[in-house]
Amino acid sequence: MGIIEQIILFIFIANAIGAIITVFRKPRNITTIWAWLLTLIFLPVIGFLIYAFCGRGIDGETMYRFEQEDEKRVKEINEMIRQDNQHVDYNEPDQLYPTAKALVKFFQNLDESPLAIRNELEFFLDGNDKFERLFIDLEAAKSNIHVEYYAFFNDHIGNRFLRILEKKAAEGVEVRMIYDPWGSPKTNRKFFETLIKNGGQVTPFITSKNILAKTRLNYHLHRKIVVIDGQIGWTGGFNVGDQYLGESERFGRWRDTHGRIEGTASFTLQEIFIRDWNASVANKEDRMAYFPEYFVLPEKEIKKGVPMQIVADGPDSAEEQIIKDGFVRLILSAEKSVWIQSPYLVPDETMISAILIAVRSGIDVRIMVPNIPDHPFIYRATQYYANFLHQRGVKIYHYADGFIHAKTIVVDDELATFGSTNQDIRSYELNFEVSSFIYDPAVAKQFKEIFEADMKNCIQLTDEMIANQSYWLNFKQRFSRLLSPVL
Repeated sequence: MGIIEQIILFIFIANAIGAIITVFRKPRNITTIWAWLLTLIFLPVIGFLIYAFCGRGIDGETMYRFEQEDEKRVKEINEMIRQDNQHVDYNEPDQLYPTAKALVKFFQNLDESPLAIRNELEFFLDGNDKFERLFIDLEAAKSNIHVEYYAFFNDHIGNRFLRILEKKAAEGVEVRMIYDPWGSPKTNRKFFETLIKNGGQVTPFITSKNILAKTRLNYHLHRKIVVIDGQIGWTGGFNVGDQYLGESERFGRWRDTHGRIEGTASFTLQEIFIRDWNASVANKEDRMAYFPEYFVLPEKEIKKGVPMQIVADGPDSAEEQIIKDGFVRLILSAEKSVWIQSPYLVPDETMISAILIAVRSGIDVRIMVPNIPDHPFIYRATQYYANFLHQRGVKIYHYADGFIHAKTIVVDDELATFGSTNQDIRSYELNFEVSSFIYDPAVAKQFKEIFEADMKNCIQLTDEMIANQSYWLNFKQRFSRLLSPVL
């Protein structure tokens, strides 16, 4: 063997050993282990550079910051919600049906997420409608505005949003904002200069700081949260940008689901915001306390409430995937139907098993995904899993009237979820997410009607369509599926 061949062999062996040591240094699921091994072994040097920015876990300092929470005050706020629940039609979980009771208990045990009942909900499927209504709430704010978005663009709607925040800050309203710099590439300190000058406070999310030492490109603030005057909360799928108004030629109409919550469920959104803020600010004196003005009981009379729990999840939740496990619990409780909407369909083995158990139990399982790509690899992986699940009895619908970005589940005309969490491994394990679980048949019925209306703009996947896919397309789908744990 020549010297060049020996050098190449040595590099290959050293690279393989380094890959094994690197991947097995921290606990991972088996699919993620294989995906990273393939990346590191077959992309020498380059693979390790990718791993340095995308494969490392959350550092200890970041985890510590998330753990520094005023637990006593949080318990007091949760008790305030419990006491307030007694003033509406639903009294504790006792009046909920068995499936809801089990899910309520599951989240309370894992996440201490309180069941909040005195709420009014309004849903928005169109970006223009959502922002016009949100801006009315922002303009009416008297005490505080807290904003948290993955993507906040420097475009028409982003600047309009920012001007309102600048105005409210100048009026003396407390304005705070958290954003993810990787999702908001042009919203730097200069962009927020006037808001800060007017008294507002802005911080990038903690996982994006120190680009060389601590950056974790795989970990994003994916939550979308606005809380106004401690009693009105907004959350869902819409980010802040013109493309979410349907003004992008690439995507066309943008179909999403966002909710306005007036009531005690907004307290949980506020808690999430405070925790994210305190973990992200650089100076200890900038940390937020759990002041009473951040948790205000609804001023309007709400006689019949909507029982719901808002659940946060992320890499800070140790080894638990709280939201995903909630989805699994929800699906396995179904007796008639499970209808899912998600822009990405890259489920892990646990979720696949739950879906297939439901199908094989005679449950009507339907999944709606986009018909156009957002991210090429994720789209091909989505196609792979759509084909796979269709061949096992799941009805797959490709939304063809623009891009569907909604993240919803409706089960048995009784339970519903919406939020920022996609049906993919990134949302389950890597992103900081928030989802709302609603225990109200009226909301479930509304979600089902929305799904049925969206079906009119869909192409249902068939055996013939799959048979006509080219060998090259099949290869891209299978290759993307191999990389799905690290996409």
